Amino acid sequence: MDTTIFEALRKDHDIQRSLIEQLCDTEGDSISRRDTFDRLKVELDAHATHEEREFYVPLMKLDLTQDKARHSIAEHKDIDDFIERLVDYDMSAPQWLTTARELRHKLLHHLDEEEHEVFQLAGKALDEGQKLELAASYSQSMNDARRTHSPTS
Repeated sequence: MDTTIFEALRKDHDIQRSLIEQLCDTEGDSISRRDTFDRLKVELDAHATHEEREFYVPLMKLDLTQDKARHSIAEHKDIDDFIERLVDYDMSAPQWLTTARELRHKLLHHLDEEEHEVFQLAGKALDEGQKLELAASYSQSMNDARRTHSPTS
């Protein structure tokens, strides 16, 4: 069975959920915290870039989904702002973990909103062929991005 754009995005959302939970379970300026944070940064950046290009740009062309698409892109910017704050903070400071938890709240809200609101509207606006085509282009873009950022590259 072919993968739809919704299934492809949900798979990556699950990776993000796992990484943010792992990050919030770390302590101090540790290797674990640094590694998890680095993985989360790469994952969020690649996902936002390719989700916007391969999913939200087409949705912004449709009246039914335009507002939700714009809102979701704005939330990507908010999440990126949290990442930048974390980059600037001392990882061993209490402020770092507090901000990471705020990021977790924002990220989980964003993912849930996409899955329960945006996907519902997009499901009505896109035909089956479009759902499959968007998934293929999104997955290819993400695979390329992951190869570019893998430890062996």
